[in-house]
Amino acid sequence: MKLALIGYGYAGRALARLLRHKREEFPFLVTGIHTLRHGTAVAPEGLPDDPPFGPPFGPRAASVEEFLDAARADIAVELTTLNPATGEPAISHIRAAFARRMHVATANKGPIAHAYAELRDEAARAGVGFRFESAVMDGAPVFNLWHHNLPGVQVLGFTGVLNSTSKVVVEALERGGSFEDGLKAARAMGITEGDGAFDVEGWDSAAKTAALANVLMDARTTPQQVSTRGIVKLTPERVAEIARRGKTVRLISRARRTGGRVSLRVRAEVLDRCDILAATPGTSNLILFHTDLMGTFGTVSIEPTVEQTAYGVFSDLVNLTRRSG
Repeated sequence: MKLALIGYGYAGRALARLLRHKREEFPFLVTGIHTLRHGTAVAPEGLPDDPPFGPPFGPRAASVEEFLDAARADIAVELTTLNPATGEPAISHIRAAFARRMHVATANKGPIAHAYAELRDEAARAGVGFRFESAVMDGAPVFNLWHHNLPGVQVLGFTGVLNSTSKVVVEALERGGSFEDGLKAARAMGITEGDGAFDVEGWDSAAKTAALANVLMDARTTPQQVSTRGIVKLTPERVAEIARRGKTVRLISRARRTGGRVSLRVRAEVLDRCDILAATPGTSNLILFHTDLMGTFGTVSIEPTVEQTAYGVFSDLVNLTRRSG
């Protein structure tokens, strides 16, 4: 199938490498790449590996709509950065693809956090698929797990450690470093959002919490409706005092269904070091699902990188291909 990539940062380039590696088994063809920074490259017969932007592959497209029309792809791959306030322009990118009867795979949590129900219904009306496995836990199976393996199970709530940057900052503070030391380390690892404040103020976690609740609990919420407090008030002195008591700090996402209402929050919580929520080091993430038929169970992702994010998108592409077959 032909792919049109919107965004070509770390995740987009990792996906391109994975597509090349798996080309013989899964012959996807990239016919277009559109970026805000570098411009546009389009070739309906297929772009070469690591294509230059501009001639001979065309000028910068004036709009995403113009780009999608030129790329003539089957699947739009939306890989732009998070806007936690509105989910735009990613939501509009996805709608432009649906309007052209294109399937969509995205790693952007913003559209799922802000407009999941509407986008799901638009995809159904257009007769196309909509996948987003990498939106919350890189490539670890979360949404596909529920989609394929847990018929009839209702999510009553979830508890998660879903932001890596906040943990890197806490670990820097525990070593006696500064808050900025932790942020610099996270940026060097390539794990922060475009604006690192989204991570430490809790917006990234709030967006992931809203996305999970929208898909798994039909919450129809937004990140702004998640009660959120980040880690920005932590100091080395406060973290050292917590560590002396054998405890640590994690930014925890929690959801709970009570009657017909879903309550959502993100908080920096003090935990015993032996608590399962405190046990994941560095960039590792964890989510526990609380259910009616399966009790509590979870998914852990150990030290994921952008390669795992790319795999999550790749798995969505394969599933979309099977859907169309």
